[in-house]
Amino acid sequence: MNTALATTTATTPVLRRETPLLRHCSLAKPSVSRLNRVGFKSGVQTIGKSLLKISASSQSASAAVNVATNASIPSEMKAWVYSEYGGVDVLKLESNIAVPEVNDDQVLIKVVAAALNPVDAKRRQGKFKATDSPLPTVPGYDVAGVVVKVGSAVKDFKEGDEVYANVSEKALEGPKQSGSLAEYTAVEEKLLALKPKNIDFAQAAGLPLAIETADEGLLAKHVYGASKVAATASTGKLELVRSLGADLAIDYTKENIEDLTEKFDVVFDAIGMCDKAVKVIKEGGKVVALTGAVTPPGFRFVVTSNGEVLKKLNPYIESGKVKPVVDPKGPFPFSRVADAFSYLETNHATGKVVVYPIP
Repeated sequence: MNTALATTTATTPVLRRETPLLRHCSLAKPSVSRLNRVGFKSGVQTIGKSLLKISASSQSASAAVNVATNASIPSEMKAWVYSEYGGVDVLKLESNIAVPEVNDDQVLIKVVAAALNPVDAKRRQGKFKATDSPLPTVPGYDVAGVVVKVGSAVKDFKEGDEVYANVSEKALEGPKQSGSLAEYTAVEEKLLALKPKNIDFAQAAGLPLAIETADEGLLAKHVYGASKVAATASTGKLELVRSLGADLAIDYTKENIEDLTEKFDVVFDAIGMCDKAVKVIKEGGKVVALTGAVTPPGFRFVVTSNGEVLKKLNPYIESGKVKPVVDPKGPFPFSRVADAFSYLETNHATGKVVVYPIP
């Protein structure tokens, strides 16, 4: 039986991020007004004649969302913006940000829900400013919403489609300057997928970056037939880990992973524990490191957004084999994005930190 280990501090679509995951498998300060000068501004566009009503069915997102497709797309929108790197206090809610222009290969999404990831906080803190897009920034990678306009080269999506995506193809190399924490965002067709039919917008928003990371960096048990999954969690969260598919749940408050007698083929490290992770791999094993210093044979992994991955995994979501987990403290309303970031940065979330509804 082949084995693998992953260490995480945030919720993934199948297993949570709060602690290490063990898995056995077969394998100068700009102004905000600049947002109106860097290609985001669009003219007023008419987008159809019907009224589309979207119902979010879960208890955490039970309100209906109305997207009026018989109205015009506004030229300005509300969005969270930061014009300098720093703490949560640099985030500002602005009401006069230009709606993004739509390129030929893009769609414009009326955002219904968005989600936060650790990379959002690190980006805001300036941890990869050398490769970041120019400030000011509308943050946000994960989005779920409704298509309200399509570019001339778009073939597979139409106005009214309910979609979800990780809006930036490369998370660390030139991510979108205008992200998902806004009323509208423009996304390339190749990054999109239809929203799974059995989940609501809040749940869908929590999936893209995490599920793409899990697919590309760690082979999922239910998707690829891994022989065994082991995960670590604090005492009170062991049952959640088991309910999400872990065959072995390890209490990290009582047991150190480097002291485990069992060894693993692959370690997935999302919390910067590569130095410990390399101690629990078999000869020839690998450590997939998302953050922190890398200790050989570990290697750095950065996810690439890909709509084809979402499309491939949709049947597993719709069948219930892959389950989104929204942190019970959320969803956070759009007016409380700063609070959502503060909560994310405690590293104690028990699910994805979701922002919903976005008006």
